[in-house]
Amino acid sequence: MGIDIRMPIGLFFILLGLLLTAFGAISDSALYQKSLGLNVNFWWGLALLAFGIFMFVLAQRDNRQQKTKPTDQ
Repeated sequence: MGIDIRMPIGLFFILLGLLLTAFGAISDSALYQKSLGLNVNFWWGLALLAFGIFMFVLAQRDNRQQKTKPTDQ
């Protein structure tokens, strides 16, 4: 059909999620006192990572379906 934008979006959010999760995991807990002790960077990093994986899986699934689909000729 056209350009499938789910692949680059998925890769971007996977990368961003990994970076944010890693920062949240190694940062000082005193940084999160303003957010009631909740490690916002870690949890939002996981959310971005999950969204990126979801988009990437959707793009991969669609690619596999198009490769196995017979052409109408």
